[in-house]
Amino acid sequence: MTSRDDDAPVSRPSDDGVDTGRLAPVTPLFGAVSGASVPEATTDRQASDQTTSGSEAVLTAISSHWAGGVTSVASDGDHPSARGSRAGAAGRPKATGFDDQPDDGPEDLEAQQRRAENVSLHALSRRGVSSHEMEKLLLSRDLDESVVADEIARLERVGLLDDTELAATLIRSKQERKGLGRGAVTSELRARGIDPSIIDEALSDTDDDEEQERADEWARKRAGSLRGLDRETAERRLNGYLMRRGYRSEVVRRAIEKALPRGGSGRGGVRFE
Repeated sequence: MTSRDDDAPVSRPSDDGVDTGRLAPVTPLFGAVSGASVPEATTDRQASDQTTSGSEAVLTAISSHWAGGVTSVASDGDHPSARGSRAGAAGRPKATGFDDQPDDGPEDLEAQQRRAENVSLHALSRRGVSSHEMEKLLLSRDLDESVVADEIARLERVGLLDDTELAATLIRSKQERKGLGRGAVTSELRARGIDPSIIDEALSDTDDDEEQERADEWARKRAGSLRGLDRETAERRLNGYLMRRGYRSEVVRRAIEKALPRGGSGRGGVRFE
């Protein structure tokens, strides 16, 4: 079988060296032009006409492309999937933290009140909280000041916030469990934001004899680790220990005298009874 290519005329040079055969077809840069066809040239005139026609087609395609007439050639960014991806990323809401207000507009007072109740009850379920601590917590949640004031008043009214009771509870815990003196207890209550008048009233019930007994007990426990030291060093260390626990100087002095009785040899260290 003979193919079409075999039947096509073969280009041969003329006597003057000029190729009089068929010219290569012109391919448009931006795809085939509708309605345009390239007939096979068999003569010099046909080849010349075909070249002119192809050049005009190329110029027409280029002009149409830069004028916006060609819409078949699209970039990757114009693909619908790419546009959808960009739109989804732009419209996707940012992640919010706990208790953050939504992005769909300002939060009304009623919604803030419900959020304030949730925050306060969660805090109270963990430990005792003073009114000052609760106020700081609610304000840190971007709640309106009026909403915070109303929530504090509500909690105090139902007895969930009671600084007087909290102070009494903290004093018992600090004195009995941790063996702290009056000074240390006062500092911790002030750090919790409890009013000084409430602190003074709560500490007024503390008996001085009970405070001395606690200091004596802690001094005796500490004195056991001071054996082998000279008296001056033992007294200095025991004095610093009791002062750091918040006991007054006169209470500390009496506790040291009981825990480090005088006696024994100078080189043998302090004798403890």
